[in-house]
Amino acid sequence: MKKDLKVVCPTCRKKGTWFRGDFGPFCSKRCKWVDLGKWFEEEMVISDDLRPDLFRGYGDLPPGGYLDDPDLDPMQGR
Repeated sequence: MKKDLKVVCPTCRKKGTWFRGDFGPFCSKRCKWVDLGKWFEEEMVISDDLRPDLFRGYGDLPPGGYLDDPDLDPMQGR
């Protein structure tokens, strides 16, 4: 049995198994909306320009659902 991955909610900083719920990595719908509001109000921005070298290596990843599910291991062929 795999141990649940504990992460910190980006908004309120509470630690828990948020990826198991509907709002991961956030602990709740409220925290998810607060984060989105910060992006809309431009409190949070991506400051670097996108460059091709930032994506180097991503094309070599094997395809699969593990990219969206942190509990899946890409080396187990899922």
